[in-house]
Formats: sequence, structure tokens, C-alpha cells
Amino acid sequence: MPDIVVVGSLNVDVVVPLDRLPDPGQTVLSAADHSRAGGGKGANQAVAAARLGRSVAMVGAVGDDPEGQWLTGLLVAEGVDTSAVLRASRPTGQAIVLVTADGDSTIAVSSGANMWLAPEHLRPYADLIGDAAAVLLQQEVDAAVVAAAVAAARGLVVVNPAPARPIDAATLARVDVLVPNRGELAALAGAGSPVAGGGTGDAATLAALARSLGTRGPVVVTLGADGALVVTADRELLVPAEQVDAVDATGAGDTFCAALADALLDGAAIADAARWASRAAAVTVTRPGAMASAPRRAEVLAVG
Repeated sequence: MPDIVVVGSLNVDVVVPLDRLPDPGQTVLSAADHSRAGGGKGANQAVAAARLGRSVAMVGAVGDDPEGQWLTGLLVAEGVDTSAVLRASRPTGQAIVLVTADGDSTIAVSSGANMWLAPEHLRPYADLIGDAAAVLLQQEVDAAVVAAAVAAARGLVVVNPAPARPIDAATLARVDVLVPNRGELAALAGAGSPVAGGGTGDAATLAALARSLGTRGPVVVTLGADGALVVTADRELLVPAEQVDAVDATGAGDTFCAALADALLDGAAIADAARWASRAAAVTVTRPGAMASAPRRAEVLAVG
């Protein structure tokens, strides 16, 4: 059985380099050529885990189209088992990624086959999910799929609640490690939270929100260039980010989640796992792309 099973999205990323991101209603021209790349939070996490040396299986869906065939081929080339990636009558998911030279990005996603995936599609893979040492999930698939995968998992359950949307209390109670950013934490904690209106919140405020969610394990709040806040039942610890020259932040969160699971499977304490994940994410932001930017283990070991 694989070390890690990823249940989630697979997208084709169309990456458009820009000098700056457009304001609402504005058109910004780019002199640089766009490119096509593999993406989707699920696929990104699967490749990131495989590059760290883990055996990985992907559960998800692509369209019965050339894009789906191309995308699954990328995962196979990285050593990811795609036998549980289904072909749907919907198009393969597409993401339009606008990225600036300093690494800022804005992403619009057409979900396609990802939202076709339903809980009944997971039933033939119940043993695959249940026997995995760790199951990684995100929210670019239907909420019912996330809930079904969490219910089927018997190993470590790591959930990255991106993009932001509520998760039911019963599912949260089965999550071993939750990895939101500030905005996702606010969405989970409720619109009245101090960070919901765009504020950053101090560590104590973020920790209080994290503890209010009812997960059975720690919450690791990713803070971008400010690092990550590890919140357990009785303490919070800020893990600083590695200082690097960022090129493209796309995929950094996915690498972080994969590396966090990797370290936890090796028996690391949650704070040490977050430090390893931060180092892996730091490599990711120094080069363009999402899936393509995930580092190999030797590259993470070389950081610092």
C-alpha cells in the first residue's frame, strides 16, 4: 500500500506572467508567453510527496479528453499511482494563473471533472484510502467527497481547507492535522471572526480561532512570508519562514502540506514537521510553476 493517498483535484494550469495583477474591470497586457503546466491542489500535493520519496496514490477525476491524458501522464512520470484517477464526461479542470515577477499570484479555476467526483466513486477505493499511512485532502472537490474520504481513512488525516469553505463539525472532529491560511481559518471559524474582514490577527487570536474548530489534533496556520503558527491544545508556536528570493508562490501551500505529512510519518513532532514543511515551501517559491516547482528531498535538506 502507498504511504500517502491524496484525494483531490487535478487541473491543467494556464500560467500568464504579468508585470502586475489587474484591478477589477481592467485589462493588463503581457509581453511574456503563457505556458501550460500540471496543477490542481491534489495533484500538486501528490507530486510533492512523491518527490520527497514517498509512495503515493492519487484519487480524483479528469476529463475523457487529451488534457486529462496529458495530466495523468505527468503524475505517472513522477511515480504517482493513478489507477484511481477516473475519467469523467466533464472536461478536465482548468486553472488560469496570473503571476507577477515578485511571486504574487491570482488563480481562477474551472473545476470540470473535479466537481463530477462523488462519494460513490470512492467506494471501490475504500481499502486504498483506509490502509494508507496518511490521507491528504483539499477543497477543490465536492464537500461530500472530502467527508467520505475522511470517514474512510484510518491513518493520519491532513486537510488543507483550500479554497475556503465551511467543513461540517463531524468531519473536522476526525481531522488529525488541519492546515489553513489566515483567510481559510476565518472561513472555518465563522464570518464574525477578527480575521474575516481582512485583518491579520495576532498569534493569540489565531490560536483561539484554531482551537474553536474542534479538530482532534493540531492546527498549522500558514502565514506566507511570516512563517507558520503551530497550534496545539495547550500552546502555540511560530515557525519562521526561510528567507528566500520569491519568484512564484503558486503551489507553496501544497508543498507545505505534503512535506508536513512526510515528516509526521517519519515520527517528527508537529513543530519539527512544520519546520521541514517550511523549508520545502521555501524551495518551491524560488521557481515558477505549481507542480513543477515541488522540490526533491535533497533540495530541502540543502536549505539552511
